[in-house]
Amino acid sequence: MASIPAERYNRAMSFQAYLDNIEQKTGKTPNELIAIATQKGFGKDTKAGDIVAWLADDFSLGRGHAMALVHVIKNGATISGKHVGTGTAHHDDSDTLRLDGINNR
Repeated sequence: MASIPAERYNRAMSFQAYLDNIEQKTGKTPNELIAIATQKGFGKDTKAGDIVAWLADDFSLGRGHAMALVHVIKNGATISGKHVGTGTAHHDDSDTLRLDGINNR
């Protein structure tokens, strides 16, 4: 198995950063993607694999980015406080994610 270059492995990637990258890749805010998911009938009871497959097919998102959206589709904007304010590689500034888009900050 090929090794991951150190500069890629050590990059910080907060939950919010995943959502921001999704917006940059798709041109849609998390709220817009949640609205599309709702129109398609996806919600709390939808299997993650079904949502991941849709995001891969329609937006070419990989599993990691898709799973970030699975969380907000199924659970809303609140995340665990486990990494909030820790300063670690996966820290977030808040336990509430911004779903309204990068330009609204």
